[in-house]
Amino acid sequence: MQFTLNDVVNTLNGLLFSETVVYALLATGLLFTLWSGFGQYRALTHGVSVIKGKYDKQDDPGAISHFQALSAALSATVGLGNIAGVALAVALGGPGAIFWMWVIGVLGMALKMTEVIQSMLSRDISDPSNPHGGPMYVVDSLFKSAGGRFGATIGGIFCITLVLSAITGGNMFQAWNVAAVTTQYFDLPVVSEMEKTHNFNPETFTIGAILAIIVGCVIIGGIKRIGAVAGKLVPFMCVVYLIAGLCVLVLNIGQIPELLMLIVKYGVGLGDAPASGAFLGGTIGYAAMWGIKRALFSSEAGQGSAPIAHSAAKCDEPVREGVVAGLEPFIDTLVVCTVTALIILASGAWNRGPEAHFAEDAAIELSLQDDEWALATPPLPHKTEEAKHTNSVDENESGWSVNDSVFMIVRNHQSEDTGDNLHRVNGSVVKNDDGSFGVKWDPIPLKEDEDGTKVDVTVEQPGVFVDYPGATLTAHAFDRTIPGLGKWLVVFAAWLFAISTMISWSYYGEKGVVYIFGKEGAISIISVTFYRIAYTLLVAVSTIGFIKTDAELDMWTTLGLGAMLVANIPIMWIYGPKAMRAYHDYINKLKNGEYDS
Repeated sequence: MQFTLNDVVNTLNGLLFSETVVYALLATGLLFTLWSGFGQYRALTHGVSVIKGKYDKQDDPGAISHFQALSAALSATVGLGNIAGVALAVALGGPGAIFWMWVIGVLGMALKMTEVIQSMLSRDISDPSNPHGGPMYVVDSLFKSAGGRFGATIGGIFCITLVLSAITGGNMFQAWNVAAVTTQYFDLPVVSEMEKTHNFNPETFTIGAILAIIVGCVIIGGIKRIGAVAGKLVPFMCVVYLIAGLCVLVLNIGQIPELLMLIVKYGVGLGDAPASGAFLGGTIGYAAMWGIKRALFSSEAGQGSAPIAHSAAKCDEPVREGVVAGLEPFIDTLVVCTVTALIILASGAWNRGPEAHFAEDAAIELSLQDDEWALATPPLPHKTEEAKHTNSVDENESGWSVNDSVFMIVRNHQSEDTGDNLHRVNGSVVKNDDGSFGVKWDPIPLKEDEDGTKVDVTVEQPGVFVDYPGATLTAHAFDRTIPGLGKWLVVFAAWLFAISTMISWSYYGEKGVVYIFGKEGAISIISVTFYRIAYTLLVAVSTIGFIKTDAELDMWTTLGLGAMLVANIPIMWIYGPKAMRAYHDYINKLKNGEYDS
Protein backbone atom coordinates (compact mmCIF):
# COMPACT_ATOMS: atom_id res chain seq x y z
CA MET A 1 0.00 0.00 0.00
CA GLN A 2 1.38 3.40 -1.01
CA PHE A 3 1.21 6.22 1.53
CA THR A 4 1.13 9.87 0.47
CA LEU A 5 2.17 12.93 2.44
CA ASN A 6 -1.51 13.68 3.05
CA ASP A 7 -1.96 10.23 4.58
CA VAL A 8 0.92 10.83 6.98
CA VAL A 9 -0.35 14.27 8.02
CA ASN A 10 -3.91 12.98 8.51
CA THR A 11 -2.59 10.14 10.67
CA LEU A 12 -0.70 12.63 12.83
CA ASN A 13 -3.82 14.80 13.07
CA GLY A 14 -5.78 11.81 14.31
CA LEU A 15 -3.37 11.56 17.23
CA LEU A 16 -2.74 15.25 17.92
CA PHE A 17 -6.36 16.36 17.61
CA SER A 18 -8.08 13.29 18.96
CA GLU A 19 -11.21 13.32 21.12
CA THR A 20 -8.98 12.87 24.16
CA VAL A 21 -7.17 16.14 23.43
CA VAL A 22 -10.48 17.95 22.88
CA TYR A 23 -11.94 16.62 26.14
CA ALA A 24 -8.75 17.59 27.98
CA LEU A 25 -9.02 21.14 26.66
CA LEU A 26 -12.70 21.44 27.60
CA ALA A 27 -11.91 20.11 31.07
CA THR A 28 -9.05 22.61 31.41
CA GLY A 29 -11.30 25.52 30.43
CA LEU A 30 -14.01 24.40 32.85
CA LEU A 31 -11.46 23.94 35.63
CA PHE A 32 -10.07 27.47 35.35
CA THR A 33 -13.55 28.93 34.91
CA LEU A 34 -14.57 27.49 38.29
CA TRP A 35 -11.16 28.02 39.93
CA SER A 36 -11.16 31.70 39.00
CA GLY A 37 -14.74 32.16 40.19
CA PHE A 38 -15.92 32.84 36.65
CA GLY A 39 -13.06 35.17 35.79
CA GLN A 40 -14.84 35.93 32.50
CA TYR A 41 -16.73 38.60 34.47
CA ARG A 42 -13.48 40.29 35.49
CA ALA A 43 -12.31 40.32 31.89
CA LEU A 44 -15.47 42.07 30.74
CA THR A 45 -15.34 44.67 33.53
CA HIS A 46 -11.88 45.20 34.99
CA GLY A 47 -10.20 44.28 31.70
CA VAL A 48 -11.86 47.22 29.95
CA SER A 49 -10.59 49.61 32.63
CA VAL A 50 -7.04 48.31 32.22
CA ILE A 51 -7.14 48.83 28.44
CA LYS A 52 -8.19 52.45 29.00
CA GLY A 53 -4.88 53.00 30.81
CA LYS A 54 -6.33 53.55 34.27
CA TYR A 55 -3.53 51.58 35.95
CA ASP A 56 -0.63 52.41 33.63
CA LYS A 57 2.73 53.65 34.95
CA GLN A 58 5.43 55.22 32.84
CA ASP A 59 8.20 53.00 34.22
CA ASP A 60 6.37 49.67 33.79
CA PRO A 61 8.57 47.10 31.98
CA GLY A 62 7.49 46.28 28.47
CA ALA A 63 7.52 47.46 24.86
CA ILE A 64 3.86 48.11 23.99
CA SER A 65 0.66 49.27 25.71
CA HIS A 66 -2.14 47.02 26.98
CA PHE A 67 -4.27 48.06 24.01
CA GLN A 68 -1.50 47.36 21.52
CA ALA A 69 -0.84 43.95 23.11
CA LEU A 70 -4.55 43.13 22.91
CA SER A 71 -4.64 44.36 19.30
CA ALA A 72 -1.54 42.35 18.37
CA ALA A 73 -3.05 39.21 19.89
CA LEU A 74 -6.44 39.93 18.30
CA SER A 75 -4.81 40.55 14.95
CA ALA A 76 -3.64 36.94 15.11
CA THR A 77 -7.09 35.65 16.10
CA VAL A 78 -9.52 38.01 14.36
CA GLY A 79 -8.50 36.84 10.94
CA LEU A 80 -9.70 34.51 8.24
CA GLY A 81 -10.62 32.03 10.95
CA ASN A 82 -13.59 34.33 11.54
CA ILE A 83 -14.52 34.45 7.87
CA ALA A 84 -13.25 31.22 6.34
CA GLY A 85 -13.06 29.00 9.43
CA VAL A 86 -16.62 29.73 10.54
CA ALA A 87 -17.87 29.16 7.00
CA LEU A 88 -16.12 25.79 6.94
CA ALA A 89 -17.64 24.81 10.29
CA VAL A 90 -21.20 25.72 9.25
CA ALA A 91 -20.90 24.20 5.76
CA LEU A 92 -19.76 20.83 7.13
CA GLY A 93 -21.10 20.71 10.69
CA GLY A 94 -24.33 22.67 10.30
CA PRO A 95 -25.97 25.00 12.86
CA GLY A 96 -24.93 22.81 15.80
CA ALA A 97 -21.28 23.69 15.21
CA ILE A 98 -22.01 27.26 16.31
CA PHE A 99 -23.21 26.09 19.73
CA TRP A 100 -19.85 24.48 20.35
CA MET A 101 -18.07 27.57 19.11
CA TRP A 102 -19.91 29.46 21.86
CA VAL A 103 -18.85 26.89 24.44
CA ILE A 104 -15.21 27.28 23.43
CA GLY A 105 -15.63 31.06 23.40
CA VAL A 106 -16.77 31.16 27.04
CA LEU A 107 -14.30 28.57 28.30
CA GLY A 108 -11.62 30.14 26.12
CA MET A 109 -11.84 33.37 28.10
CA ALA A 110 -10.69 31.47 31.22
CA LEU A 111 -8.06 29.56 29.25
CA LYS A 112 -6.60 32.70 27.68
CA MET A 113 -6.60 34.57 30.98
CA THR A 114 -4.79 31.75 32.79
CA GLU A 115 -2.13 31.08 30.17
CA VAL A 116 -1.29 34.79 29.92
CA ILE A 117 -1.00 35.09 33.71
CA GLN A 118 1.38 32.13 33.67
CA SER A 119 3.54 33.75 31.02
CA MET A 120 3.55 37.14 32.71
CA LEU A 121 4.69 35.53 35.97
CA SER A 122 7.66 33.91 34.25
CA ARG A 123 8.52 36.33 31.43
CA ASP A 124 12.11 37.38 30.88
CA ILE A 125 12.45 41.14 31.54
CA SER A 126 16.24 41.27 31.69
CA ASP A 127 15.81 43.80 28.87
CA PRO A 128 12.77 45.80 30.12
CA SER A 129 12.17 47.37 26.72
CA ASN A 130 12.14 44.00 24.92
CA PRO A 131 10.68 41.32 27.21
CA HIS A 132 10.25 37.69 26.21
CA GLY A 133 7.52 35.33 27.33
CA GLY A 134 5.30 32.40 26.47
CA PRO A 135 4.76 28.77 27.51
CA MET A 136 8.40 27.94 26.76
CA TYR A 137 9.53 30.35 29.47
CA VAL A 138 6.79 29.06 31.80
CA VAL A 139 7.96 25.46 31.66
CA ASP A 140 11.62 26.51 31.73
CA SER A 141 11.15 28.51 34.94
CA LEU A 142 9.07 25.75 36.49
CA PHE A 143 11.83 23.14 36.23
CA LYS A 144 14.84 25.45 36.56
CA SER A 145 14.83 25.21 40.36
CA ALA A 146 15.22 21.43 40.10
CA GLY A 147 18.37 21.81 38.02
CA GLY A 148 19.13 20.37 34.62
CA ARG A 149 17.76 21.30 31.21
CA PHE A 150 14.51 19.33 31.25
CA GLY A 151 12.37 22.46 31.29
CA ALA A 152 14.36 23.99 28.44
CA THR A 153 13.93 20.79 26.42
CA ILE A 154 10.14 20.83 26.86
CA GLY A 155 10.15 24.53 26.03
CA GLY A 156 12.09 23.79 22.86
CA ILE A 157 9.54 21.15 21.84
CA PHE A 158 6.74 23.68 22.34
CA CYS A 159 8.65 26.17 20.16
CA ILE A 160 8.85 23.62 17.35
CA THR A 161 5.05 23.22 17.46
CA LEU A 162 4.77 27.02 17.61
CA VAL A 163 6.78 27.48 14.42
CA LEU A 164 4.78 24.69 12.76
CA SER A 165 1.51 26.40 13.64
CA ALA A 166 2.87 29.76 12.50
CA ILE A 167 3.67 28.52 9.00
CA THR A 168 0.42 26.53 8.61
CA GLY A 169 -2.53 28.23 10.33
CA GLY A 170 -0.89 31.62 10.76
CA ASN A 171 0.49 31.77 7.24
CA MET A 172 -0.64 29.20 4.66
CA PHE A 173 -4.32 29.21 5.71
CA GLN A 174 -4.48 33.01 5.47
CA ALA A 175 -2.68 33.39 2.13
CA TRP A 176 -4.55 30.52 0.45
CA ASN A 177 -7.96 31.94 1.41
CA VAL A 178 -7.09 35.46 0.27
CA ALA A 179 -5.96 34.09 -3.08
CA ALA A 180 -9.10 31.94 -3.38
CA VAL A 181 -11.62 34.66 -2.56
CA THR A 182 -9.82 37.31 -4.66
CA THR A 183 -9.57 35.19 -7.80
CA GLN A 184 -13.19 34.06 -7.27
CA TYR A 185 -14.33 37.60 -7.98
CA PHE A 186 -11.53 39.28 -9.95
CA ASP A 187 -9.56 38.31 -13.04
CA LEU A 188 -5.92 39.27 -13.20
CA PRO A 189 -5.29 40.28 -16.84
CA VAL A 190 -1.52 40.35 -16.28
CA VAL A 191 -1.46 36.59 -15.85
CA SER A 192 -4.53 35.60 -17.84
CA GLU A 193 -2.44 34.18 -20.68
CA MET A 194 0.01 32.29 -18.47
CA GLU A 195 -0.32 28.53 -18.48
CA LYS A 196 -2.07 26.97 -15.48
CA THR A 197 -0.77 23.49 -14.69
CA HIS A 198 -1.83 20.87 -12.17
CA ASN A 199 0.40 22.31 -9.44
CA PHE A 200 0.80 25.93 -10.53
CA ASN A 201 -1.84 28.65 -10.66
CA PRO A 202 -0.36 31.98 -11.83
CA GLU A 203 -3.35 34.01 -10.60
CA THR A 204 -3.26 32.80 -7.00
CA PHE A 205 0.54 32.93 -6.95
CA THR A 206 0.46 36.60 -7.97
CA ILE A 207 -1.83 37.33 -5.00
CA GLY A 208 0.56 35.40 -2.75
CA ALA A 209 3.56 37.37 -4.00
CA ILE A 210 1.84 40.68 -3.25
CA LEU A 211 0.92 39.48 0.24
CA ALA A 212 4.50 38.32 0.83
CA ILE A 213 5.88 41.75 0.02
CA ILE A 214 3.43 43.50 2.37
CA VAL A 215 4.01 41.06 5.24
CA GLY A 216 7.78 41.15 4.79
CA CYS A 217 7.86 44.96 5.03
CA VAL A 218 5.99 44.88 8.37
CA ILE A 219 7.71 41.99 10.17
CA ILE A 220 11.17 43.45 9.60
CA GLY A 221 10.28 46.14 12.16
CA GLY A 222 9.62 43.67 15.01
CA ILE A 223 6.97 43.84 17.74
CA LYS A 224 6.87 47.64 18.03
CA ARG A 225 5.95 48.03 14.36
CA ILE A 226 3.59 45.05 14.54
CA GLY A 227 1.91 46.54 17.63
CA ALA A 228 1.59 49.94 15.96
CA VAL A 229 0.10 48.48 12.76
CA ALA A 230 -2.22 46.12 14.64
CA GLY A 231 -3.39 48.90 16.98
CA LYS A 232 -4.75 50.79 13.96
CA LEU A 233 -5.72 47.95 11.63
CA VAL A 234 -7.63 45.64 14.00
CA PRO A 235 -10.21 48.12 15.38
CA PHE A 236 -10.84 49.52 11.90
CA MET A 237 -11.36 46.17 10.18
CA CYS A 238 -13.54 44.81 13.01
CA VAL A 239 -15.84 47.85 12.97
CA VAL A 240 -16.25 47.82 9.17
CA TYR A 241 -16.94 44.09 9.05
CA LEU A 242 -19.37 44.11 11.98
CA ILE A 243 -21.35 47.10 10.67
CA ALA A 244 -21.83 45.40 7.30
CA GLY A 245 -22.67 42.11 8.99
CA LEU A 246 -25.25 43.67 11.29
CA CYS A 247 -26.89 45.36 8.29
CA VAL A 248 -27.34 41.95 6.67
CA LEU A 249 -28.76 40.50 9.89
CA VAL A 250 -31.23 43.38 10.24
CA LEU A 251 -32.53 42.58 6.75
CA ASN A 252 -33.02 38.98 7.87
CA ILE A 253 -34.13 39.78 11.43
CA GLY A 254 -37.23 37.59 11.21
CA GLN A 255 -35.14 34.44 10.84
CA ILE A 256 -32.79 35.04 13.78
CA PRO A 257 -34.95 33.55 16.60
CA GLU A 258 -35.54 30.34 14.63
CA LEU A 259 -31.85 30.07 13.73
CA LEU A 260 -30.82 30.46 17.37
CA MET A 261 -33.18 27.62 18.24
CA LEU A 262 -31.64 25.43 15.53
CA ILE A 263 -28.14 26.19 16.84
CA VAL A 264 -29.10 25.05 20.33
CA LYS A 265 -31.21 22.11 19.12
CA TYR A 266 -28.52 20.52 16.99
CA GLY A 267 -25.75 21.64 19.33
CA VAL A 268 -27.07 19.80 22.39
CA GLY A 269 -28.04 16.73 20.40
CA LEU A 270 -31.83 17.00 20.09
CA GLY A 271 -31.54 15.24 16.74
CA ASP A 272 -29.01 15.28 13.92
CA ALA A 273 -29.09 18.13 11.41
CA PRO A 274 -30.75 16.70 8.25
CA ALA A 275 -29.38 17.07 4.74
CA SER A 276 -30.73 20.05 2.81
CA GLY A 277 -29.49 21.53 -0.46
CA ALA A 278 -25.69 21.81 -0.41
CA PHE A 279 -25.57 20.68 3.24
CA LEU A 280 -25.07 16.92 3.50
CA GLY A 281 -26.22 16.57 7.11
CA GLY A 282 -24.31 16.36 10.36
CA THR A 283 -24.38 14.32 13.56
CA ILE A 284 -23.92 16.04 16.93
CA GLY A 285 -20.42 14.60 17.21
CA TYR A 286 -19.47 15.93 13.79
CA ALA A 287 -20.99 19.34 14.52
CA ALA A 288 -19.22 19.52 17.89
CA MET A 289 -15.86 18.57 16.42
CA TRP A 290 -16.09 21.19 13.67
CA GLY A 291 -17.34 23.88 16.04
CA ILE A 292 -14.60 23.16 18.57
CA LYS A 293 -11.86 22.88 15.94
CA ARG A 294 -12.70 26.12 14.17
CA ALA A 295 -13.33 28.04 17.43
CA LEU A 296 -9.96 26.90 18.75
CA PHE A 297 -8.29 27.86 15.51
CA SER A 298 -9.99 31.25 15.53
CA SER A 299 -9.57 32.16 19.23
CA GLU A 300 -6.29 30.25 19.80
CA ALA A 301 -7.45 29.54 23.37
CA GLY A 302 -5.19 26.96 24.98
CA GLN A 303 -2.60 27.09 22.20
CA GLY A 304 -0.17 29.27 24.10
CA SER A 305 0.32 31.77 21.26
CA ALA A 306 -1.35 34.90 22.68
CA PRO A 307 0.85 34.96 25.82
CA ILE A 308 3.80 35.69 23.54
CA ALA A 309 2.22 38.97 22.40
CA HIS A 310 0.93 39.91 25.85
CA SER A 311 4.36 39.30 27.39
CA ALA A 312 5.56 42.38 25.53
CA ALA A 313 3.01 44.63 27.30
CA LYS A 314 4.09 47.43 29.66
CA CYS A 315 2.81 46.03 32.93
CA ASP A 316 4.07 45.39 36.46
CA GLU A 317 1.10 43.24 37.58
CA PRO A 318 1.03 39.86 35.76
CA VAL A 319 -2.64 39.20 36.52
CA ARG A 320 -3.70 42.54 35.08
CA GLU A 321 -2.51 41.56 31.59
CA GLY A 322 -4.14 38.16 31.95
CA VAL A 323 -7.50 39.80 32.64
CA VAL A 324 -7.07 41.90 29.49
CA ALA A 325 -6.34 38.74 27.48
CA GLY A 326 -9.63 37.24 28.62
CA LEU A 327 -11.40 39.70 26.34
CA GLU A 328 -9.97 38.12 23.20
CA PRO A 329 -12.23 35.04 22.88
CA PHE A 330 -15.24 37.22 23.69
CA ILE A 331 -14.47 39.63 20.84
CA ASP A 332 -13.20 37.00 18.44
CA THR A 333 -15.58 34.08 18.96
CA LEU A 334 -18.68 35.32 20.76
CA VAL A 335 -19.01 38.47 18.65
CA VAL A 336 -17.25 38.31 15.27
CA CYS A 337 -17.63 34.55 14.67
CA THR A 338 -21.29 34.63 15.72
CA VAL A 339 -22.08 37.45 13.30
CA THR A 340 -20.41 35.53 10.45
CA ALA A 341 -22.26 32.32 11.32
CA LEU A 342 -25.66 34.00 11.51
CA ILE A 343 -25.08 35.69 8.13
CA ILE A 344 -24.31 32.32 6.51
CA LEU A 345 -27.34 30.69 8.15
CA ALA A 346 -29.81 33.55 7.62
CA SER A 347 -28.87 34.00 3.96
CA GLY A 348 -29.34 30.30 3.22
CA ALA A 349 -25.81 30.02 1.85
CA TRP A 350 -25.08 26.90 3.92
CA ASN A 351 -27.99 24.86 2.48
CA ARG A 352 -28.33 26.66 -0.86
CA GLY A 353 -29.79 24.99 -3.88
CA PRO A 354 -28.07 24.20 -7.22
CA GLU A 355 -27.04 27.07 -9.45
CA ALA A 356 -27.90 25.10 -12.57
CA HIS A 357 -30.13 22.12 -13.36
CA PHE A 358 -29.68 19.46 -16.02
CA ALA A 359 -32.85 18.37 -17.72
CA GLU A 360 -34.47 15.28 -16.20
CA ASP A 361 -33.70 13.28 -19.35
CA ALA A 362 -30.12 14.60 -19.60
CA ALA A 363 -27.43 12.02 -20.41
CA ILE A 364 -25.84 11.77 -16.95
CA GLU A 365 -23.73 8.62 -16.77
CA LEU A 366 -21.98 6.77 -13.95
CA SER A 367 -19.64 3.96 -14.92
CA LEU A 368 -17.37 1.70 -12.87
CA GLN A 369 -13.80 1.74 -14.15
CA ASP A 370 -11.38 -0.46 -12.23
CA ASP A 371 -11.65 0.72 -8.61
CA GLU A 372 -13.33 4.05 -9.33
CA TRP A 373 -16.67 5.38 -10.48
CA ALA A 374 -16.55 7.93 -13.31
CA LEU A 375 -19.20 10.63 -13.70
CA ALA A 376 -19.95 12.12 -17.13
CA THR A 377 -22.41 14.92 -17.80
CA PRO A 378 -23.54 16.89 -20.89
CA PRO A 379 -22.67 20.57 -21.44
CA LEU A 380 -23.60 22.83 -18.55
CA PRO A 381 -26.91 24.68 -18.79
CA HIS A 382 -27.01 28.36 -17.94
CA LYS A 383 -27.16 29.30 -14.28
CA THR A 384 -30.58 30.01 -12.79
CA GLU A 385 -31.94 33.56 -12.81
CA GLU A 386 -31.53 33.73 -9.04
CA ALA A 387 -27.89 32.68 -9.28
CA LYS A 388 -27.22 35.24 -12.02
CA HIS A 389 -28.79 37.99 -9.91
CA THR A 390 -26.77 37.02 -6.83
CA ASN A 391 -23.52 36.89 -8.80
CA SER A 392 -24.31 40.03 -10.85
CA VAL A 393 -24.21 38.10 -14.14
CA ASP A 394 -25.83 39.46 -17.31
CA GLU A 395 -29.00 37.64 -18.36
CA ASN A 396 -27.53 36.67 -21.73
CA GLU A 397 -24.43 35.05 -20.23
CA SER A 398 -24.19 31.50 -18.96
CA GLY A 399 -22.60 32.54 -15.68
CA TRP A 400 -19.78 29.98 -15.93
CA SER A 401 -16.05 30.52 -16.16
CA VAL A 402 -13.22 28.09 -16.82
CA ASN A 403 -11.85 26.51 -13.63
CA ASP A 404 -14.97 27.24 -11.56
CA SER A 405 -15.20 24.64 -8.79
CA VAL A 406 -18.50 22.77 -8.77
CA PHE A 407 -20.03 19.63 -7.30
CA MET A 408 -22.98 17.29 -7.62
CA ILE A 409 -24.53 15.19 -4.88
CA VAL A 410 -24.62 11.40 -5.14
CA ARG A 411 -25.67 8.54 -2.90
CA ASN A 412 -22.95 6.09 -1.94
CA HIS A 413 -21.83 4.48 1.35
CA GLN A 414 -23.19 5.51 4.75
CA SER A 415 -21.22 8.27 6.47
CA GLU A 416 -20.78 8.33 10.24
CA ASP A 417 -20.14 12.07 10.09
CA THR A 418 -23.29 13.15 8.27
CA GLY A 419 -25.63 10.37 9.35
CA ASP A 420 -26.61 9.91 5.70
CA ASN A 421 -25.25 8.32 2.52
CA LEU A 422 -24.94 11.56 0.58
CA HIS A 423 -21.57 12.63 -0.80
CA ARG A 424 -20.12 15.34 -3.00
CA VAL A 425 -18.47 14.70 -6.35
CA ASN A 426 -16.21 17.64 -7.08
CA GLY A 427 -15.36 18.92 -10.52
CA SER A 428 -13.86 21.80 -12.45
CA VAL A 429 -15.51 23.73 -15.29
CA VAL A 430 -13.77 23.37 -18.68
CA LYS A 431 -14.34 24.82 -22.15
CA ASN A 432 -15.51 22.29 -24.73
CA ASP A 433 -14.34 22.31 -28.34
CA ASP A 434 -17.69 23.68 -29.49
CA GLY A 435 -17.43 26.66 -27.11
CA SER A 436 -19.85 25.33 -24.51
CA PHE A 437 -18.92 24.74 -20.87
CA GLY A 438 -18.55 21.27 -19.41
CA VAL A 439 -17.23 19.71 -16.21
CA LYS A 440 -14.27 17.44 -15.58
CA TRP A 441 -15.43 15.39 -12.60
CA ASP A 442 -13.15 13.82 -10.01
CA PRO A 443 -13.33 10.01 -9.81
CA ILE A 444 -15.35 8.44 -6.99
CA PRO A 445 -13.48 5.74 -5.02
CA LEU A 446 -15.16 2.35 -4.98
CA LYS A 447 -16.56 1.41 -1.56
CA GLU A 448 -17.56 -2.00 -0.26
CA ASP A 449 -19.91 -3.13 2.49
CA GLU A 450 -18.69 -5.26 5.38
CA ASP A 451 -19.61 -8.37 3.42
CA GLY A 452 -17.54 -7.21 0.43
CA THR A 453 -20.48 -6.08 -1.71
CA LYS A 454 -19.66 -3.13 -3.94
CA VAL A 455 -21.69 -0.04 -3.06
CA ASP A 456 -23.50 1.49 -6.02
CA VAL A 457 -23.39 5.21 -6.76
CA THR A 458 -26.50 7.08 -7.89
CA VAL A 459 -27.02 10.76 -8.67
CA GLU A 460 -29.26 12.32 -6.03
CA GLN A 461 -30.54 15.11 -8.28
CA PRO A 462 -29.47 16.61 -11.65
CA GLY A 463 -28.33 19.87 -10.06
CA VAL A 464 -24.90 21.49 -10.22
CA PHE A 465 -23.74 23.37 -7.14
CA VAL A 466 -20.98 25.97 -7.16
CA ASP A 467 -18.38 25.19 -4.51
CA TYR A 468 -17.70 28.12 -2.21
CA PRO A 469 -14.78 27.04 -0.04
CA GLY A 470 -13.82 28.96 3.10
CA ALA A 471 -14.07 32.74 2.80
CA THR A 472 -15.90 32.53 -0.53
CA LEU A 473 -18.96 31.05 1.23
CA THR A 474 -19.11 34.06 3.56
CA ALA A 475 -18.81 36.36 0.54
CA HIS A 476 -21.62 34.46 -1.17
CA ALA A 477 -23.76 34.81 1.95
CA PHE A 478 -23.41 38.60 1.81
CA ASP A 479 -24.18 38.57 -1.93
CA ARG A 480 -27.38 36.58 -1.40
CA THR A 481 -28.72 39.41 0.74
CA ILE A 482 -27.14 42.42 -0.98
CA PRO A 483 -25.73 41.43 -4.41
CA GLY A 484 -22.21 42.75 -4.85
CA LEU A 485 -21.58 43.38 -1.15
CA GLY A 486 -19.62 40.15 -0.64
CA LYS A 487 -17.44 40.84 -3.64
CA TRP A 488 -16.05 44.03 -2.15
CA LEU A 489 -16.51 43.65 1.61
CA VAL A 490 -15.22 40.13 2.10
CA VAL A 491 -12.32 40.51 -0.33
CA PHE A 492 -11.33 43.74 1.43
CA ALA A 493 -11.78 42.21 4.89
CA ALA A 494 -9.94 39.04 3.87
CA TRP A 495 -6.88 41.04 2.85
CA LEU A 496 -6.83 43.08 6.06
CA PHE A 497 -7.61 40.12 8.33
CA ALA A 498 -5.01 37.92 6.66
CA ILE A 499 -2.25 40.52 6.74
CA SER A 500 -2.84 41.28 10.41
CA THR A 501 -2.87 37.58 11.29
CA MET A 502 0.26 36.77 9.30
CA ILE A 503 2.32 39.59 10.83
CA SER A 504 1.35 38.60 14.39
CA TRP A 505 2.01 34.91 13.82
CA SER A 506 5.36 35.74 12.26
CA TYR A 507 6.27 37.34 15.59
CA TYR A 508 5.07 34.28 17.52
CA GLY A 509 7.18 31.95 15.42
CA GLU A 510 10.15 34.29 15.67
CA LYS A 511 9.99 34.18 19.48
CA GLY A 512 10.12 30.40 19.25
CA VAL A 513 13.24 30.65 17.09
CA VAL A 514 14.81 33.10 19.57
CA TYR A 515 14.14 30.70 22.45
CA ILE A 516 15.75 27.78 20.63
CA PHE A 517 18.82 29.61 19.28
CA GLY A 518 19.26 32.28 21.95
CA LYS A 519 18.68 36.04 22.18
CA GLU A 520 22.20 37.13 21.31
CA GLY A 521 25.08 36.18 19.06
CA ALA A 522 25.64 35.46 15.40
CA ILE A 523 23.65 32.20 15.45
CA SER A 524 20.60 34.01 16.81
CA ILE A 525 20.82 36.76 14.20
CA ILE A 526 21.25 34.25 11.35
CA SER A 527 18.39 32.01 12.55
CA VAL A 528 15.95 34.91 12.99
CA THR A 529 16.87 36.34 9.58
CA PHE A 530 16.44 32.95 7.94
CA TYR A 531 13.08 32.48 9.66
CA ARG A 532 11.78 35.87 8.51
CA ILE A 533 12.84 35.19 4.92
CA ALA A 534 11.39 31.66 4.96
CA TYR A 535 8.13 32.84 6.52
CA THR A 536 7.74 35.56 3.91
CA LEU A 537 8.46 33.16 1.05
CA LEU A 538 5.94 30.64 2.38
CA VAL A 539 3.21 33.26 2.04
CA ALA A 540 3.72 33.07 -1.72
CA VAL A 541 4.53 29.36 -1.89
CA SER A 542 1.23 28.38 -0.25
CA THR A 543 -0.65 30.01 -3.16
CA ILE A 544 1.24 28.25 -5.96
CA GLY A 545 -1.48 25.64 -6.34
CA PHE A 546 -0.34 22.49 -4.52
CA ILE A 547 -3.16 22.96 -1.99
CA LYS A 548 -6.30 22.15 -3.98
CA THR A 549 -9.24 22.14 -1.55
CA ASP A 550 -10.28 23.56 1.80
CA ALA A 551 -10.12 20.00 3.17
CA GLU A 552 -6.39 19.85 2.37
CA LEU A 553 -5.97 23.30 3.88
CA ASP A 554 -7.75 22.22 7.06
CA MET A 555 -5.44 19.20 7.22
CA TRP A 556 -2.36 21.42 7.49
CA THR A 557 -3.87 23.90 9.95
CA THR A 558 -5.08 21.06 12.18
CA LEU A 559 -1.52 19.72 12.32
CA GLY A 560 -0.19 22.96 13.81
CA LEU A 561 -3.19 23.44 16.10
CA GLY A 562 -3.08 19.90 17.48
CA ALA A 563 0.66 19.98 18.08
CA MET A 564 0.44 23.19 20.12
CA LEU A 565 -2.48 21.94 22.21
CA VAL A 566 -0.70 18.70 23.10
CA ALA A 567 2.36 20.69 24.15
CA ASN A 568 0.57 23.48 26.03
CA ILE A 569 -2.23 21.75 27.96
CA PRO A 570 0.14 19.90 30.34
CA ILE A 571 2.02 23.16 30.97
CA MET A 572 -1.25 24.86 31.98
CA TRP A 573 -2.13 22.11 34.42
CA ILE A 574 1.31 22.04 36.04
CA TYR A 575 1.63 25.80 36.41
CA GLY A 576 -2.09 26.43 37.01
CA PRO A 577 -2.00 26.52 40.85
CA LYS A 578 0.61 29.30 40.88
CA ALA A 579 -1.38 31.33 38.36
CA MET A 580 -4.62 30.95 40.31
CA ARG A 581 -2.96 31.96 43.59
CA ALA A 582 -1.67 35.10 41.90
CA TYR A 583 -5.09 35.77 40.38
CA HIS A 584 -7.02 35.56 43.64
CA ASP A 585 -4.39 37.61 45.47
CA TYR A 586 -4.71 40.35 42.83
CA ILE A 587 -8.53 40.29 42.87
CA ASN A 588 -8.57 40.56 46.69
CA LYS A 589 -6.31 43.61 46.50
CA LEU A 590 -8.54 45.06 43.79
CA LYS A 591 -11.62 44.59 45.96
CA ASN A 592 -9.84 46.24 48.89
CA GLY A 593 -9.06 49.29 46.77
CA GLU A 594 -5.29 48.89 46.87
CA TYR A 595 -4.96 49.79 43.18
CA ASP A 596 -7.23 52.84 43.26
CA SER A 597 -4.54 55.31 44.25
